[in-house]
Amino acid sequence: MNASVLFVVSEALPYAKTGGLGDVGGALPAALASLGWDVTVVMPRYRGIDGAPEAACFDGASWAGGLAVRVLERRHADGVRMWFVDCPSCFDRDGIYGEGGVDYPDNAGRYALLARTALETAASVGLTPAVVHAHDWQAGLVAAYLRSACAAYPAFRRTRSVFTIHNLAYQGLFPAEVTPSVGLGWDMFTPEGLEFWGQLSFLKAGIVYSDCVTTVSRRYAREIQTDAQGCGMDGLLRSRAAALVGIPNGIDVAAWDPETDPLLPAHYSVKDRSGKATVKRALLDRFGMRTETQRRRPIVGMVSRMVDQKGLDLIAGAERDLMALDATYIVLGTGEATYEQMWRRLMREHPDRVAATIGFSEDLAHLIEGGSDLFLMPSRFEPCGLNQMYSLRYGTIPVVRATGGLDDTVEQVDLASGRGTGFKFDEPTSEALLSALRRALAAYQRPGLWRRVQAKGMRQDHSWEKSAREYVKLYRGRTARQPVETNAAVVNH
Repeated sequence: MNASVLFVVSEALPYAKTGGLGDVGGALPAALASLGWDVTVVMPRYRGIDGAPEAACFDGASWAGGLAVRVLERRHADGVRMWFVDCPSCFDRDGIYGEGGVDYPDNAGRYALLARTALETAASVGLTPAVVHAHDWQAGLVAAYLRSACAAYPAFRRTRSVFTIHNLAYQGLFPAEVTPSVGLGWDMFTPEGLEFWGQLSFLKAGIVYSDCVTTVSRRYAREIQTDAQGCGMDGLLRSRAAALVGIPNGIDVAAWDPETDPLLPAHYSVKDRSGKATVKRALLDRFGMRTETQRRRPIVGMVSRMVDQKGLDLIAGAERDLMALDATYIVLGTGEATYEQMWRRLMREHPDRVAATIGFSEDLAHLIEGGSDLFLMPSRFEPCGLNQMYSLRYGTIPVVRATGGLDDTVEQVDLASGRGTGFKFDEPTSEALLSALRRALAAYQRPGLWRRVQAKGMRQDHSWEKSAREYVKLYRGRTARQPVETNAAVVNH
């Protein structure tokens, strides 16, 4: 058995998920355990999570604000140990971070409690993790506590800290006066520490005090050091560039496998792709598209939140030209009313080539991935992205903007040689999107080329095991706690 890692995260499948963080919280620990690591995941016990045996109890501890906090333990069959922070007044609620689009006003205290309880529990039961791996702003104070309130604990004498940024735009900002209430001294509320434009930033705490900072793709690690995508923290991130690493997320290759997917009407593989035509017909049939013309056209699929970040404004700017292309568009998603209405209107105006489902359906998402010929992801920014990796695995050629994880995981197709796995465009414009899609549609008319591109994409390894091996290299490489070195001149302003 290798050394242990204490994994602190606010959501993890199958217990809680609002986005990609939940996927990582569930999949990465399992992949690390499969490589021999002793993994303990700490997350809140939200409403609906069943009870479990008690691992620790803190009754009215001063660091918990006098609250009674229990930690429940459950072992998964894959060897992962789950610790659920059980504090009903904090976590037994209808929502996770808020309700009705409004954050809970006490989120600072709630997630400070998660971070501190994770460390206090490890120390109390004798767990001495080699690495504490915290995720996003909700766990940002873990590293700050390791440098302050928990610095003298014997359990953490040799522990290194890793902090992963899944989306820099979410920064965990709270009023300055919250600082002492979460157990941190005013000496840490400085431009070199926790302070960000007069507020306390949980995300900044993770960046400043962790030994190593990671993001979920190599390109995103570079992008967040720029003014354009740094969300005001680019100076700080540049000052920590030597400790900043990009490791792409993986995908669940068991759930997303065209050879076995139970949500597909037929199965296929890179060696025998004949079943993909059956899936395409089923997808068209689902929307009543049964004419010979409709069956002949390539399908451009899309499963996405309908928001500007996902490039829906680029689609809106190109809608007339898109409808003039020889393609069918099948879309699934929900988001801003403007874009939902756009797809409903396009479906009314072009019923022979547009089918849009506003909402979400897991079986339709799989059917779109399996039955489409192309998959469109024109994101303005995308820290990692998952659908482009699903698409590659399903022989569905991605058309993406060259940003973040999309750029890392999709190789530009060279029409002359046939090398590559998808089609990319650089500028966030409707014209650039159209140009990339036209190149892809031209390639579709060359069956030999198309089959080569499909095959290369389907052979790519985007499994969590591959990502986990990169994290293991990181864990083993950070053998000593790194000094905190920031320059006040570049931290905030």
